[in-house]
Amino acid sequence: MNPEAFAEHLQFPRRRGHVPAGSFRGTAGGAACGDLVRIHVRVAGDRVVDSGFEASGCGAVVAAGSAVLALVRGAPVLDAARIGSAEVAEELGGLSPGKHHAADLAADALHMALGAAVAATGAVEPNPDRTLVAMSGGVDSAVAALLVRRSGREAVAVTLELWRDPTNDAEASCCSAHAVRVARSVAHGMGLPHLTLDLRDAFRAGVVEPFLADHAAGRTPNPCVRCNGNVRLDAMVAFADRLGAADLATGHYARVTGDELLRAAADSAKDQSYMLAALAPGTLRRLRFPVGGLTKPEVRALARDADLPVADKRESQDLCFLAGTGKAAFLARHGRLGDRPGAIVDGAGREIGRHRGAHHFTVGQRKGLGVAAAAPLYVLATDAAANTVTVGPRDALAARTVAVRDAVLHRPEDEVDRVKLRYRSRPLACRVVEHADGRLAVALDEAADGPAPGQVACLLRGDVVVGHGIIAG
Repeated sequence: MNPEAFAEHLQFPRRRGHVPAGSFRGTAGGAACGDLVRIHVRVAGDRVVDSGFEASGCGAVVAAGSAVLALVRGAPVLDAARIGSAEVAEELGGLSPGKHHAADLAADALHMALGAAVAATGAVEPNPDRTLVAMSGGVDSAVAALLVRRSGREAVAVTLELWRDPTNDAEASCCSAHAVRVARSVAHGMGLPHLTLDLRDAFRAGVVEPFLADHAAGRTPNPCVRCNGNVRLDAMVAFADRLGAADLATGHYARVTGDELLRAAADSAKDQSYMLAALAPGTLRRLRFPVGGLTKPEVRALARDADLPVADKRESQDLCFLAGTGKAAFLARHGRLGDRPGAIVDGAGREIGRHRGAHHFTVGQRKGLGVAAAAPLYVLATDAAANTVTVGPRDALAARTVAVRDAVLHRPEDEVDRVKLRYRSRPLACRVVEHADGRLAVALDEAADGPAPGQVACLLRGDVVVGHGIIAG
């Protein structure tokens, strides 16, 4: 401990109140803890050229903000990206456990500001051997980074913050501020520079709002497919360009063929090619999937051998923005889709029960209907306008033809020989029988149980993704 260093930053804080022209701001703390720090950073090319800070609350937060400026000003971007709470505490001569939260807040604010500045104005010299690695704080992305390093490439880590809501369980989400901090700790522990990219506005507009609109219209959306295809991976590829990185590696279980198409992972139980089906070819050409040829046990074994702290971390199960809260509560809070009582009807339109809102149901659903019957009943259809849910026996779900809208094909339609209609469903043999103006019809060799309108139809050639679309209805 060196109390003189702490006292100097507290009594003579560096550039407190300075807001550089053209700078970007990161904020951490707030009402919950009473301490708040804002870091302002201006980046030109590959270097931090100016910075300032503001802080309120305890003296440790003021000192930590000053320490960040001492560390970051004039630093190359990739050196600034190595600064974490440990470096801030060291600059302050060491911190007691009760004051270490100040270093955490200052590091959080720095990385938010640095990421925003790099995304807007960064221009690091290109390096063909540099790979940007998307790290979520989980074991798969950590091992992806490990394998990139072991291949002899320079690895730089990035973590996205996509959603922040006090009702969520931050520890269970892969894209919360807590997840960002965990990922930064893992990356720094591996000796990697780490940056934070705040995509909350783009995520809300491109993923959450369509999710809410689809539910209001009676559809069952795939927000992860939309996020991967339209929001986060494109943004990270653009960020890689700013950092002079040749490509982007992720912890997804998927592979790429020699003719630059997405292929299923070696571990069929973990395959995520369905969730990546909407990737544009130009984006896919820049991606690497280091764990795509491995099984989950092999990934965990690599993590344990490397002493990675996330080797045995459990996987998140919910959609990232639903972590710790139910879908019904989320729809009510963010989409004003609260309970709206209506009729459950049979195939003839006779009312046989009541429901809390048609938007709570999806085609093929069996549980939670609340209707007693001699044989199990399944949701056959929902009608958002009439607010009805139609139910019937399982065989009434059978479909031999599936209509698909907004279809995109990367290869001729006659190469399509399978289709996957849900993430966890098995591919079904099929052929395309109609195709015009972004719409097509897929004829199945065997009946499928209730293709749900709004779900993605992943069009395959064997285990290779050759197109995708949305199930119409």
